[in-house]
Amino acid sequence: MAIKLSTITSIEELPEIEGTTLFHSNELFKIFKQTSGYKPIMIIAEEDDRCIARLMGTVRKSVRLFPPAIIKRCEVYGNGEYFDNSYDKEELFSLLLNKLTREVKKRSFLIEFRNLDNPLLGYQAFKKNNYFAINWLRVYNSLHSKSPEERLSSSRKKQINRALKSGVTIEIAKDEEEIRAFSMLLRKYYSSKIRKHFPHIGFFIQLSRKNAGQEIAKIFLVKYNNKIIGGSVCAFSKDTAYLWFSMGMKKSYPFEYPGIMAVWGAIKYSYENGYDHFEFLDPGLPFKKYGYREFILRFGGKQTSTRRWFRFRWNMLNKLFCKIYS
Repeated sequence: MAIKLSTITSIEELPEIEGTTLFHSNELFKIFKQTSGYKPIMIIAEEDDRCIARLMGTVRKSVRLFPPAIIKRCEVYGNGEYFDNSYDKEELFSLLLNKLTREVKKRSFLIEFRNLDNPLLGYQAFKKNNYFAINWLRVYNSLHSKSPEERLSSSRKKQINRALKSGVTIEIAKDEEEIRAFSMLLRKYYSSKIRKHFPHIGFFIQLSRKNAGQEIAKIFLVKYNNKIIGGSVCAFSKDTAYLWFSMGMKKSYPFEYPGIMAVWGAIKYSYENGYDHFEFLDPGLPFKKYGYREFILRFGGKQTSTRRWFRFRWNMLNKLFCKIYS
């Protein structure tokens, strides 16, 4: 029987599948669907009425300063999820990518594949669909074999100890009121970052709700004198924790190191709860020197090379970039 591909755009259409990859899951699809400004789309591959693979992307608005414009872009995290090892992953991914590209081209100006589990998977399929690759960097921490304290730089360790001695605490957000207070701080922080995208507050409320099937995410709050001065959002998928957002009021509280404590709280929790790896979802642009990447590397992480794949809707523009990055 031939493989059947279906496009899912509503919660009612979602097939009941228990997966392990958060970024292509029904749970995250529902969260995006219920968040203002996001439009998730999922491609399902089925054979004999049985799901064998799926790939999810999310269309959102993106404000660009150069050139000045508001565009729609589709972001895809990872290579998808596959449920039957007897099928060729390359072939399945090619089918999913072809379908997703055709569907999303109508809805967005730019498609971006990032944080690929396997950067080599689908190379030919990307090329065939006129995507171009840009070399990128990823930063992740190993949480097995050594405790995270052992991997810290000496200066980072001193900063964390100093903050703890001064009375700084790290807590998990316990109610909607705390999430709203933190999201207001996060919005203010991200509004000054040209490349950073800040979702609607509903995203954080939905993300933090308990899920019976698996742990989806936690919101960590850095407090000083019972006031929130920083925090982070950490998502969980398989054996890996992903730092999605983080911030700290470092100008107002320079000796409490709120930005450092926000990241440290997420790493510490991930280690104590048995995750093997901790990855930063956006370690920054692939420049040789980049301030934020230098900051996160001092938590004892490793830097590795990867790539991101892009495709513009405008064929002329896309052909130009394909030539530049061929």
